Amino acid sequence: MKYDVNDISLAPKGKLKIEWAAKNMPVLLLIRKRFAKEKPLKGITIGTCLHITSETANLLIALKAGGAEVVDCASNPLSTQDDVAASLVKDYGISTFAKKWEDKKTYYRHLNLVLDFKPQITMDDGADLVGLLHTEGKNMLSNIVGSSEETTTGVIRLRAMEKDKALKIPVMAVNDSETKHFFDNHYGTGQSTIDGILRATNVLLAGKKFVVCGYGFCGRGVASRARGMGCDVIVCEVEPVRALEAHLDGYRVMTIKEASNIGDIFVTVTGDKSVIDIDHIKSMKDGVMLANSGHFNVEIAIEKLEKEAVNKRQIRDFVTEYSLKNKKIYVLGEGRLINLTAAEGHPAEVMDMSFANQALAAEYLVKNKGKLEAKVYRIPENLDKEIARLKLESLGVKIDVLTPEQKKYLSSWEEGT
Repeated sequence: MKYDVNDISLAPKGKLKIEWAAKNMPVLLLIRKRFAKEKPLKGITIGTCLHITSETANLLIALKAGGAEVVDCASNPLSTQDDVAASLVKDYGISTFAKKWEDKKTYYRHLNLVLDFKPQITMDDGADLVGLLHTEGKNMLSNIVGSSEETTTGVIRLRAMEKDKALKIPVMAVNDSETKHFFDNHYGTGQSTIDGILRATNVLLAGKKFVVCGYGFCGRGVASRARGMGCDVIVCEVEPVRALEAHLDGYRVMTIKEASNIGDIFVTVTGDKSVIDIDHIKSMKDGVMLANSGHFNVEIAIEKLEKEAVNKRQIRDFVTEYSLKNKKIYVLGEGRLINLTAAEGHPAEVMDMSFANQALAAEYLVKNKGKLEAKVYRIPENLDKEIARLKLESLGVKIDVLTPEQKKYLSSWEEGT
């Protein structure tokens, strides 16, 4: 078995973390037990590019239980939990290529090492593996059954590929499942972003002017949790419907240019680049903190800030102080995903549903091998609903069932006033 991790001796600690997460992932556990019996992935090699966390580990273990050979690498240079990576290798026999703080060269070397296993299915969080497959690994495309994508940023990239007719394989957009983005993006990103900011800074949030750039599902979650911590929340948006929604949800809505004059803490969750540009930073007050919870570290103009700064130092773990001529600006987690850089990412309870989607997506791709076009697909609605049903059952929550009369009424048009 091949691997490249920071410290294999951390495996015992990582195994405990994986077991702890498993206790809060009942839906994935049910799928894992079924997979162990039915082996729907037997003979399939699955290459994954995901955040290497205790929750992800439980997905990989479920895939292996289903008969797959699993090989993984990190989808972000700072999101890897080194103890979990070590345990995946030592305790679960999963080839793992992931090191926290790995540089860009190592990151892409790890991606290529995954492709060296010639996977038939790939799983992505950000579409880097699929992107590499379509550029440097074109000769492998004919071997691919399909892929699945975890996050908004990756789905955006994949839809752009489909539009340009550059996409050559079918891809399941896990992020489009209701049991993913309604919960993972909203509740998961909301809680874990605040967690990351607090672990990195230990500041009091109450009373701070907290600027959220982007009001998609992730932005809604961050804004909600920041308000719950006593912040004065400001939302910046480019999409009019979302901006109107934020306004009616009770937040102040303004341009980033306006917000840059008054904000204390800024969080970007847009999936776009240069959301906070150098001109915005120049108009900010002394002591402002900048964080990002979007997938890539392009939302804050870090390179421009580096050129503008007269001095730079690491003042705390995950806090870089940039001294400009008349003030100091603090960037958290190098502008990378603050919830995974400084904290542990989303709670297992929400990742339970997200990774249930990933597991079922892999099974769906195998069952439909050769039948799917090179397009971006949603996971079938019945699978989405089944995940929700299983989650409710695990929580001890019961809901009503439509009567035959009600079903007939909803499917007909004759009966009116």
